[in-house]
Amino acid sequence: MIFGVLLYALARTSTLFYIYVMRRFRQAKIVATLGPASHSLDSVRELFDSGTDVFRLNFSHGSHEDHAARVSWIRELEIETGRPVAILTDLQGPKVRVGKFLDGASELSVGDIVKLDLNKNLGDSSCIPLPHPEIFTILKVGTELLIDDGKLCLKIIKAESQIAEAEVVTGGSISDHKGVNIPNAVLPISPLGEKDRQDLNFALELGADLIGLSFVQRPDDVLEASELVGGRASILSKLEKPSAIDQLDQIIKVSDAIMIARGDLGVELPPEDLPSLQKQIIRKCRQQGKPVVVATQMLESMIEAPKPTRAEASDVATAIYDGADAVMLSAETAAGKYPLDAVKMMDSIIHRVERDPEFWYRTNSEHRDPEANAPDAITDAARQVAHTISAAAIITYTTSGSTTLRASRGRPDVPILCLTESLVTARKLALAWGVQCVMAPDVINFSNMVGRACQIAKEFEYALPEQSVVITAGVPFGTPGTTNILRIAKID
Repeated sequence: MIFGVLLYALARTSTLFYIYVMRRFRQAKIVATLGPASHSLDSVRELFDSGTDVFRLNFSHGSHEDHAARVSWIRELEIETGRPVAILTDLQGPKVRVGKFLDGASELSVGDIVKLDLNKNLGDSSCIPLPHPEIFTILKVGTELLIDDGKLCLKIIKAESQIAEAEVVTGGSISDHKGVNIPNAVLPISPLGEKDRQDLNFALELGADLIGLSFVQRPDDVLEASELVGGRASILSKLEKPSAIDQLDQIIKVSDAIMIARGDLGVELPPEDLPSLQKQIIRKCRQQGKPVVVATQMLESMIEAPKPTRAEASDVATAIYDGADAVMLSAETAAGKYPLDAVKMMDSIIHRVERDPEFWYRTNSEHRDPEANAPDAITDAARQVAHTISAAAIITYTTSGSTTLRASRGRPDVPILCLTESLVTARKLALAWGVQCVMAPDVINFSNMVGRACQIAKEFEYALPEQSVVITAGVPFGTPGTTNILRIAKID
């Protein structure tokens, strides 16, 4: 609460600066990964000023000390700007990897017969160490193993409890700790290994807002993580396994947000299947009102080059046209040569798409009917009213975030200004489409809230004098899911 008051106080005493950093004149959000290329307070500040809304910490790389330093910089930035900033901590997850090789690598040729061995001895061209006993329980004749993001392919011809034999279908160089994908297999492993549990506890101690759960296969994986998190952060489920798609609706339902992690997912699926699947996932997330992030290789050429390829620009634009809440940069900002240029380019692409009448035609044509309850009815009405009267903004007052997420799901053609007294909620909503949050910790009642809403909308130039805003809230305050009031107010 004290921190929230501080944020709001800073906003009121530094209005012009706050307007500059607070207002994003776009609806979709940008997630940027921190790493060696952005390992300083100045780098974090520059990435934020360039358009970053959520910072990602990849626990597959870097030490706890590195991540703690990055969190401290983000929170310092938060105080500087007066704007709540979200932190996504991405757990490594149960990635299956081969062991080590003699001289660090070996060559496999098409047609070779190789052994897969449970022991941890050094491998060579005839034997590949695979130190995962649980994997041997699902291997059977005909199973395909894709190694190093699909660069190599092996087909099992003999399988036993601790050893297997495979034929090399696609050869090449294999080296230490390369990843192994097993398409169409549900791996009998928890999404949280020992390292993940340690990283999770550390992330929660740091105050992470979102926990990225890697290699989710089933709803129970999400429930297991949720129990450990205990409400201290939101769960973002990463879709990386085809098995997750079989239970997609249920996984979305038990998650707080979804990431389409196209790297591993694209390895295990035919590449021609991924574009339509991306659209399907985004549509289902929107139907359930859960933020969805499109990730992996979005501007990958900008790791080394100052400009993206036309195909990459089109890829980012397609995700925005499809209705994604956010798009993500990985190595582009973590280890690339042009991290700021990558964020600025993504920001520019989003702006261009959202100015396109075709974008709004597609967005408005995909509105689903509201559910038969008061919160959905009020939120849908707010969108309609705002459009009909040409309101300047929709303003939501929320404690849990549910009111605002409903507004975001509706994809209104005006900004969504969220007022909340909860800093946790404000940070969580940084991922949601079209939402900008302002701390309002001292709202007493509905009448007071309406006055405060109009004041803030005017102060931060969401609305000008004589313009109207549409306000929604749930009364009594503090009760999730009680959105029951709609009010039209004119700015003095």
